[in-house]
Amino acid sequence: MKFKNGIVLCILAGAVPCTALATNGLSLDAYGPISAGLGGAGMAFDNGMSAAMNNPATLGLMREGNHVEGGVIYLGPSVKATAATLEAESLATTFLMPQLGYGRKSGPLTYGLAIFPSGGMGAEYAADSFAAAGSGELVRSEMAVLRAVVPVAYNITSDLTVGATLDYARGGMDVKLAMTGAQFGDMVAALGGTQRAGTASGTLVSALASNMGTAIEGVNWVRFDFSDNSALTQAASGSGMGGKLGAVYKVMPELTLGATYHLKTKLGSLMAKDATLSMNMTGPMCGGAGVSCSVPITGELAVKDFAWPDMVGFGFAYQPMDGLTLVGDYKLIRWADVMSAFNIGFTPATTQANATANAIVTGGGTALDAQLFQRWNNQNVFALGAMYQLTPAVTLRGGLNLANNPIPDEYVNPIFPAILKNAYHVGAGYAWDASSDFNLAFDYAPGVEATNGSSVKSKLGGIGSQFTYAYHF
Repeated sequence: MKFKNGIVLCILAGAVPCTALATNGLSLDAYGPISAGLGGAGMAFDNGMSAAMNNPATLGLMREGNHVEGGVIYLGPSVKATAATLEAESLATTFLMPQLGYGRKSGPLTYGLAIFPSGGMGAEYAADSFAAAGSGELVRSEMAVLRAVVPVAYNITSDLTVGATLDYARGGMDVKLAMTGAQFGDMVAALGGTQRAGTASGTLVSALASNMGTAIEGVNWVRFDFSDNSALTQAASGSGMGGKLGAVYKVMPELTLGATYHLKTKLGSLMAKDATLSMNMTGPMCGGAGVSCSVPITGELAVKDFAWPDMVGFGFAYQPMDGLTLVGDYKLIRWADVMSAFNIGFTPATTQANATANAIVTGGGTALDAQLFQRWNNQNVFALGAMYQLTPAVTLRGGLNLANNPIPDEYVNPIFPAILKNAYHVGAGYAWDASSDFNLAFDYAPGVEATNGSSVKSKLGGIGSQFTYAYHF
C-alpha cells in the first residue's frame, strides 16, 4: 500500500504487505476490534481470531463450531516535520486494511488460519518541502509486514489451555530519502564527518571522496530511491518464518491469567533490484569550479538483516460482578535487538546511463555500505480496559494503551516517525443472534514530538478504528 492523499484500499494478494500507523513502535497497539476496544489487551480472554496475533491459547476459549471473521482497519495518521520556521506536513492521511480469520473448535482442539497486518511506519512529504533537501522530488518511506498465521490451541483441562502459531511473514520497504550535502558528508569519515547519525563507506564513497577532496560543501544533496510505485507491493522485500507460544489458566471462576511469547522473525535482507543513489554536486566532477550537476547511479540495494522483534506478554481478565470484566496486559517488545540501525548495501550496475556515474563506477566505485543509526530502546506497553455487557446483545468497551517511545530523540527521522506513546480506546459489540455479531472500536493517539540531532522536529498523532463481522456455525 502506497502513501497517497485520500483513501487507499490495501487489497490482499497472496502475502502482500500493508502499511500501518503503528502506536507501539512499528507494531499496531491492538489486533482486532475486541482487543482494540480494550486498549490492546488480549492475553487472557476470548477475543476471536485476533488470538492469532495476541495469545494463541485464547483461541481455545471459543465455543464449539466454526468461526469466520472479516473486517477492516482504518488508520488516520497526522505527521508533521519542522525545521526552524519551515514546516512540512505528511501527505499520508487515510488508510484501510483488511483482517481475515477462520477457526474451528472441535472438542479440546482449536485450529485455524488468519491474515493480519503486523505493522509498519512511514510518511510522505512534498517535493517542494524542506524535507526534500532541494532535490525537487518528493520524499517518503513505507515499511510494512503482513502475517499469514496458522494457530492451534488445546484444552489440557477445563482450566488450562495452551496454544502456538506458525507464522509466515512478508516484509516490504519503499524509501525516497533526501539529505543535504552536509548531512551526507557527516556520514563519511574521509570527508571529515563526525558520523553522528550514521556512516557511509565502501569503494563508491572512496571514489567520490577522492574526487571531492574534503569540500563537503561541494555536495548539495544526496538521495536514496527505491520504490516500485505499486499499490500492492514495495520495491525491497523479504520473508521469513516465525511463531508464538501461549497459555491461559483459570485461577478461579472470576480470574483468568494468560501469557505469551512471540519469537523474533528474521526477514533476511530486503532486496530492491532497481534502486538509485543520486548526488547533486558542484565542482570538478561536473566540469569545473562553480558548475553543478546531478549524478544518478543505478544498481541493486539491500536493507540488510531486517527482523521483527521478539515479545513477551502477560495478562489477566477479572470479573468482579456479572456483566463486568476488567482486563490488563503487559508486553515487553525487544526493539533494541533488531532496530540498532538500518544497514544498507548498494551495488552499482556495471554500466551506467549517466556518463559521470559510469566514470565513477568504472573507476572503482563498486560498492557502498551505509548505516542510518536508530538505536531503539526496548518498549514497555501496558494495556488496561473494561467491558460491560449492557444487554444480552450489546457489550461496551473502553481502555488505555500506555507505552514509552522507543526511539531516542537524536535519531528520529521525519520519514520514520514511530514515536507514539499513549492511546485512548473505546468500542462496542452487537450480537444479532447466536450466529452473527460485529465489533467496532475507535482510538485516539495524542501527538508526540521529538527533535533530532539536526534540530528537525517530528510530530506524530492520529486516530483509528477497527471493525469485524463474525459468523459462527
